[in-house]
Amino acid sequence: MAWDLLLTGGLVFDGHGGPARREDLAIAGGRVAARGIDLPRDNADRTIDVTGRWVMPGLLDIHTHVDLEVEVDPSLSEVTRHGTTTTVMSNCSLGLAFGAQLRNGENPIVDCFARVENIPKSVLQKVVDKVDWHDQAGYLDHLRSLPLGANVVPMIPHSMLRCEVMGLQGSVTRDPSPAELGRMEELVDEGMRLGYAGFSTDALPFHYLANHPNRRKKIPTQWSTRAELKRLLDVVRRYDRVWQATPAKDSPADTLRTMLFTSGRLYGKRLKTTAVAALDVHSDRSLLPLARFMNWLLNTDLVDGDFRLQALQGPFKVWGDGPVTPQFEEIDVLRELNEPDLDEVAVRRAIIDDPHWQERFRVMWMHGKDGKGLAGLRRRLRLEDYTITRDLDDMVVDGTTPVAAWDRRSFGDIHRAAVRHQRGEPTARDGQERAAFDRMPPLRDEADFVIHLFREYDLDLRWWMVAANRDDRNMRRALFDDHMLPGFNDSGAHLTNMAFYDANLRGLRYAAQEGPATLARHVSRLTKQPADFFGLDVGTLDPGRPADVAVVDPDVLMSWDHEDTTVLVHRDDYERHQMVNRPDGIVTLVVVGGTLMWEDGAPTADVGMTAAGRVLTANGRPAS
Repeated sequence: MAWDLLLTGGLVFDGHGGPARREDLAIAGGRVAARGIDLPRDNADRTIDVTGRWVMPGLLDIHTHVDLEVEVDPSLSEVTRHGTTTTVMSNCSLGLAFGAQLRNGENPIVDCFARVENIPKSVLQKVVDKVDWHDQAGYLDHLRSLPLGANVVPMIPHSMLRCEVMGLQGSVTRDPSPAELGRMEELVDEGMRLGYAGFSTDALPFHYLANHPNRRKKIPTQWSTRAELKRLLDVVRRYDRVWQATPAKDSPADTLRTMLFTSGRLYGKRLKTTAVAALDVHSDRSLLPLARFMNWLLNTDLVDGDFRLQALQGPFKVWGDGPVTPQFEEIDVLRELNEPDLDEVAVRRAIIDDPHWQERFRVMWMHGKDGKGLAGLRRRLRLEDYTITRDLDDMVVDGTTPVAAWDRRSFGDIHRAAVRHQRGEPTARDGQERAAFDRMPPLRDEADFVIHLFREYDLDLRWWMVAANRDDRNMRRALFDDHMLPGFNDSGAHLTNMAFYDANLRGLRYAAQEGPATLARHVSRLTKQPADFFGLDVGTLDPGRPADVAVVDPDVLMSWDHEDTTVLVHRDDYERHQMVNRPDGIVTLVVVGGTLMWEDGAPTADVGMTAAGRVLTANGRPAS
């Protein structure tokens, strides 16, 4: 048998979690043809020496929003450059399974995605204009027609399901009628029979619609009742598919009660459930211990669940464009600044200029900072209600900034210098900063300072904050927990806020630092384990399995500093900028479905031209 490709001399991780072995890997007809020592070179059309490198199954990214990205760039080049060959999309109740759903002046794709995933409306509208399918079967056919550069795994999105049956306006104003709920059940059943890998919902209190008149209403999934959710999840349970959930943040008891849907003890059969996210939130140190306890409890014999929290493989570093950032959606007074469209600068400034708004902002921003009372105690103990810290020293100016001297400095450092400047001290580093200080109003407190920055510079002021996973030890405890899965990368969303396409590589680096056994196990946690959980025919390098392969240079990986490789690039297909993380030289080769997609740090000629990736459907058991 002739082989298309032979990789020789690599250290092979087969995906099962056992020790890596020095082997050759042969690929033919899109599948792994053979593995072994010193396979015959003359049997292959092409041989590539990968001595000294790790050879592993293509990695899975189980929490993405590439639903939109795949429409404008089917090659998914930002995905595959990091060794990821399979992406699970349609998370958080959002997706394109039912088409554009343009009815009665409603535009659910733009309305639901724009703020929740921080994707500009112009980009979303380009996708809406291209949609030519109207149902779940048509969507799968459409995806199969694209020159996919990676495998995609669609799920049934709950918000879009409600819009399909009730209309967008109905889905955020009332409960479904019995007939409408029955129709939703029928559509979930139809999707399961078509092979959709799961069903996604969302309860995170940050997620709001983007179009008038609903800018102060949460997305449709959050209007559902427990009774509705149970009816729909019973269908998912029957097919042994996955429920992807985003729990409510502010009520641990309610979250536990809802997550008990996973229980085989209560419902007769386990429901495979994965939820975001196991984060060590800096402002509330109780959240990660509670998450780990819930994760443990739901998988005990007492509950008999099949539950996996998703753990982010690194610090939760989120950027903001002036007053616009997903972190601000949590707080009423800050959320108002996220409601206008990105280009509505005058609208945001009018909000900020309102004295009543400024007073509300000051009360919120300074709450507990005097150290007095219960609020002061909770702040000292890091048991606050907000996920943002409201600490100026945690907010760091980055990227393009109107004042060059502020780049890489914290708001706290700039504030202190501005206060001293107003006292007559020579703190300005240059004339530009001096002019910026002179334009500031008298600063009574740090609230005045933040108000001025957001009003004066709006989206031109780029900054970031690490809101969670600052403690490396706590982050690793969650990441390597047996009942968690690496995930919550949000690839394809938050175009200027996050850059976690590279998170799987970060996880490999952390695992390698722990030792060979942890590394081999973590490779399995990025390949076979999530593939088995979602019922997908990928994740190992066993002969006969699809040839999705990633080759990693361990020396470059271990010397990499992910803080130095995040960049803001202009994407012509988006006509917008996007944050990406592009480490050079770590992933040296990527094979998808037997086709070489990346080699020596660059895409091959097949990228964007060949349908190397597949639309993966679940191998779940049929309905009883």
